Amino acid sequence: MKTKYMGFSFSKLFNKTASDANTSDTIDAIIETVENTPYGVSDTNVLFAGLNELGGYYFFQTVIVGTLNVKSKKGAQLSFKGDTFELILDSDIQEFESDHTDVKGRYVTKIDFQIEESDIENLQNTELRTVLIKVKNQKLEFKKYKIHDEEE
Repeated sequence: MKTKYMGFSFSKLFNKTASDANTSDTIDAIIETVENTPYGVSDTNVLFAGLNELGGYYFFQTVIVGTLNVKSKKGAQLSFKGDTFELILDSDIQEFESDHTDVKGRYVTKIDFQIEESDIENLQNTELRTVLIKVKNQKLEFKKYKIHDEEE
């Protein structure tokens, strides 16, 4: 089984550029600023995600960049939905909070979710429609991001 692991650089997330000062924050601006390919997009947030393994335990790591500004003591839930597939994961830790960036109104929220090895292949082999993150009283629905360049 071939597994993609998440490598993520936060260097550009927290640095303000000249173009950031002159424009309002948008999904396109977030995608352009962050070096990784998005996993999903919503109206005001971009989800970056990937699988990771540590000591035989598997995690689905998420980084949400955008307007989500939350402080949780009760964790979060991540739901994957496809035509014939549904998977619900609970966050690895209960307490986490968003970090403010130098871009006005932009936050970074990192949440890891436990995933069973048996669910990884099912997740990788299904066509996802939506990814839903529930945290506190907020529900963020992400559509799977599609790359629009000639490489795909």
